[in-house]
Amino acid sequence: MILDPKQTEAFRTVIKTGSFEQAALRLHLTPPAISQRVRALESTLGSALVVRSRPCRPTETGQRLMQYLKRATLLEADLMAELAERSDAPLVVVAALNADSLGTWFFPALAEVLIKERVLLDLTVEDQDHTYSLLETGLAIGCISTEPKPMRGCTASPLGSMRYRLVASAAFRQQYFPNGLNRNAARKAPVVAYTNKDRLTSSFLLRQLGLPEGAYPCHYVPGAEPRFNAIRYGLGYGMVPQPLLQDALAEGIVVDLAMDAPLDISLYWHTWKVQSPRMESLSRQIIEAAPKILARPEGA
Repeated sequence: MILDPKQTEAFRTVIKTGSFEQAALRLHLTPPAISQRVRALESTLGSALVVRSRPCRPTETGQRLMQYLKRATLLEADLMAELAERSDAPLVVVAALNADSLGTWFFPALAEVLIKERVLLDLTVEDQDHTYSLLETGLAIGCISTEPKPMRGCTASPLGSMRYRLVASAAFRQQYFPNGLNRNAARKAPVVAYTNKDRLTSSFLLRQLGLPEGAYPCHYVPGAEPRFNAIRYGLGYGMVPQPLLQDALAEGIVVDLAMDAPLDISLYWHTWKVQSPRMESLSRQIIEAAPKILARPEGA
């Protein structure tokens, strides 16, 4: 069976943009033409590929097709570069990772590798508990996740642990927690989270104080540095990765509200077992480089 490239392009664009209309605009076609190509591909494969919802999303078969197409594109690019003897052709890596990894250890640990391998990055930043789904749906070929188990056809390699501390500005602590961190005070104190998917601080408050999510006010500030700035300037408090805190804690810019209860989050690199040679080399170097900055995983 040979897949029609025009049909697969239409399918991929529908999933990426979330609608047939947006896919039509992207490909300079009409929505009926996009729909016709997708239906023809579904007929060829004998299975529905797209859930016609808002936004459109892939069915289980559609997810597997997206995974296949992403890997095939990477393998083809490597092959064409090799056949053309263009050893200097860049490797495009579509990966998903969490904001804290991007804002702390990712570039210090991997810049040398990325430069050496001539990697062009296409990064999607998502909460560490949700990056896995982007690999699962074929929208990434690698991801950094908290999920330790690989999905079918993939590997999951431990990278180390990111340590978090619950911090606030000194003025914020004086205003909301003059008698220390406690349940009643925490009901009124604003938390600073990345997005509504971020569960770091909410999980801590549930575990330590029995406060469910929604029992306290919350800011949403995406990005590791912007979120930390919101905390250091007194808008709220929250879990911050320790690599961002060294100078701020020493200088008293922020204070640790729970010194005896740091939070360690284990991270894993997920990617496909069958990869292009250069992607396989990059994955191996990521697995070797990350633990030099991150803490060793528990039990390692």
